[in-house]
Amino acid sequence: MARYHIETYGCTSNRGESRQIERALREGGHYRVDRPEEADVAILNTCTVVEKTERNMLNRARELDEETPADLVVTGCMAIAQGEAFERAGVDADVLHWDEVPEHVLNGECPTVTPDTEPILDGVVGILPIARGCMSDCSYCITKHATGKIDSPPVEENVRKARALVHAGAREIRITGQDTGVYGWDAGERTLHVLLERICEEVDGEFRIRVGMANPKGVHGIREELAQVFADHDELYNFLHIPVQSGSDNVLAEMRRQHTVDEYLEVVETFDEYLEEWTLSTDFIVGFPTETETDHQQSLELLEETRPEKINITRFSKRPGTDAAAMKGLGGQTKKDRSSEMTDRKMAVVGAAYESMVGTEREVLIVEDGTGDSMVGYDHAYRKIAIPGAEREGVELGEFVTCRVTGHNTVYALAELV
Repeated sequence: MARYHIETYGCTSNRGESRQIERALREGGHYRVDRPEEADVAILNTCTVVEKTERNMLNRARELDEETPADLVVTGCMAIAQGEAFERAGVDADVLHWDEVPEHVLNGECPTVTPDTEPILDGVVGILPIARGCMSDCSYCITKHATGKIDSPPVEENVRKARALVHAGAREIRITGQDTGVYGWDAGERTLHVLLERICEEVDGEFRIRVGMANPKGVHGIREELAQVFADHDELYNFLHIPVQSGSDNVLAEMRRQHTVDEYLEVVETFDEYLEEWTLSTDFIVGFPTETETDHQQSLELLEETRPEKINITRFSKRPGTDAAAMKGLGGQTKKDRSSEMTDRKMAVVGAAYESMVGTEREVLIVEDGTGDSMVGYDHAYRKIAIPGAEREGVELGEFVTCRVTGHNTVYALAELV
């Protein structure tokens, strides 16, 4: 999917959640359209404050269901509190928590960075697509049909774009692409580590860099060089997003993922060796057509072994024109059960990681407004931290602050200013 339409109703919190959904979709190369009939997916962020509002939400959902030729996603307060009401009303929609929306829309595929994608400045966050296309041929992914093989602009060009973003006010640069790990492959050499080092050394200013999705196979060949750059430069968040998708080599082969479980583990072990504290982010697709119960258990075991602190879980769905679409699929209940089991493991692992932060002091870059007078930022390992009362204390977006972690809400930490 490349085009989305989003409508938001209700309070400031809902508007903030929609902004985060949009930021994630833009990082994935998607772009907004004003008319739902032009969209590949419509997103309705709902409110449920009074009965009249609920009726309005159901009516608008029915209208969007008719107006949108593809998918409808319903999220927000009514989706969480009364999600079954949409099904009873005959609305054909996926009802999701707001933070599940981006990964649902992205569907486990690569970001859809297109030839006309340019850097974006969103508040103090700069989104920098460094290339388009990838070197993979995944059997389930439709993105490759839109983007083709890797096309990498020169390092100098991306350094210039990064410098322009910082000059325009970016304090955090989010580097993105279909597969950042194969940047430079079309010129005969993978050079992601070279690009990162040059941005850190040649761009003046105080900023942080988050590296976007990199498939394990591309990273594997430069894992030591890349880990060394992370270790050498504080400008880089100690964060790596390498989607493994399955803990079974048999399923990975059917997915045509190019990497093996052992290669994924070798990347993780290398970063463990070079970095004292870092965040592993990964993705799993559950319910791939050839996935057996044994394969599923291997994925759960891999999750437990590597303990990623950010985990995107996607139930397999057929994409038109892909080879996997022709495979006989698993039942919906099987996919739902496996997704639920993995989600339970995910929440336990992620919650334990944030629990371990309680009582520690962290330097945090503030990049988002939170709920009420809170503000949200990220520490050196790109762990999300909300600081209640920060706005009241005069903290501004783009500011570095020192805080003490006092608790957590499973997927993010809570802290107070020091």
